[in-house]
Amino acid sequence: MKYLDLRGQKELDIEDFLVKREQSSYNQYEESVNEILSNVKSKGDKALIEYTARFDKVKLTIDELIVSKEEIKEAYALVEPSLINVIKKAYTRIYDFHFKQKKYSWFDTDKDGTMLGQKVTALSRVGVYVPGGTAVYPSSVLMNIIPAIVAGVEEIVMTTPIQKNGKLNPTTLVAADICGVKTIYKVGGAQAIAALAYGTNLIAKVDKIVGPGNIYVALAKKKVYGLVNIDSIAGPSEVLVLADESANARFVAADLLSQAEHDELASSVLVTTSEALAKSVKKELYNQADKLSRTKIILKSLENYGAIILVDSINDAIDISNKIAPEHLEICMKEPVMIMNKIKHAGAIFLGNYSPEPLGDYMAGPNHVLPTNGTARFFSPLSVDDFIKKSSIIYFNEEALGELKDDIIRFAKAEKLTAHANAIEVRYKDE
Repeated sequence: MKYLDLRGQKELDIEDFLVKREQSSYNQYEESVNEILSNVKSKGDKALIEYTARFDKVKLTIDELIVSKEEIKEAYALVEPSLINVIKKAYTRIYDFHFKQKKYSWFDTDKDGTMLGQKVTALSRVGVYVPGGTAVYPSSVLMNIIPAIVAGVEEIVMTTPIQKNGKLNPTTLVAADICGVKTIYKVGGAQAIAALAYGTNLIAKVDKIVGPGNIYVALAKKKVYGLVNIDSIAGPSEVLVLADESANARFVAADLLSQAEHDELASSVLVTTSEALAKSVKKELYNQADKLSRTKIILKSLENYGAIILVDSINDAIDISNKIAPEHLEICMKEPVMIMNKIKHAGAIFLGNYSPEPLGDYMAGPNHVLPTNGTARFFSPLSVDDFIKKSSIIYFNEEALGELKDDIIRFAKAEKLTAHANAIEVRYKDE
């Protein structure tokens, strides 16, 4: 793990540390993804069957691509009732938070005969991609589907890859059923994105595709953007912890490790004003890592993208945080709210010693689909806004338009758009 002592430096240059954690060069995957997209576009459901047999090693008929009611019932029998209750509790907390984001249409009328406004309309059809195989993320099911429900999306469908045993993960199915999803397809990879984007006889085209996936899924989403909307191209996960001498070294180390276990490309960074804390956290990291189930992944992540950065002041720590623009930011300092007010860029901000990042992943309520790789400088968490569109409403009567007609005509002629000017003039000339 890198240890950077930046004390005494006037300019806190961390550009060398801010390595872009790209999963790999996209070029080597592009040809395969393009081929999959093309085949699904031209061959439809037949291509989905072929790719499921090729990649997932499971032969299905077209009818078997849709999850049946019996499979949902079986999934409930396989999931511990206590976990089902936890998923339901999480659903309620996440729904309640996102309900506060709900947008409504508005209209303003004036005595001069004008009405201006904004009409808010939910998207008609959304496709949610959920990873399968060894990855089991029922929390992602909730986080991607609930904002769409709150927004009022008419139809939400889900796709997820089938496992080698010919089954889908029961916890994923239970989470989707709790969310009220009626249609689930046993389709994964770039071929699922293609089906959602282009449509097949079985799978109708959607307006937007959301949800995480591997590099093939990410590239496919990038390729179909414009034909349909997408949420984002997510990068590896990351956490930045700002801490002073008041922080608990065991807590900080545990939080850094919680991100490092995602994958070898995950980034866990501590920025602190306390040398004693820095040394204690470093020791704790390796003591705790030895006792965890994904030790190899954690150690690789810490080695490649982990860092402890020592700085002179809280302002220096804030400056570094704003340069990194982290996906998750924990502020473990004496006055976290004061520090938070100075943060310009972060996907989610966790305040104090008892607001660890995993709280946000599962139960707090705010969405855990967050901007990565510095994109928190201009992107926001997934929200209800991602599942609506807005139409501007304009109404003028004859007198109200007459008040502005000369200005509009002058503007149009200045841009040499005489047909624009004519559309105004014709309304005020005798026939």
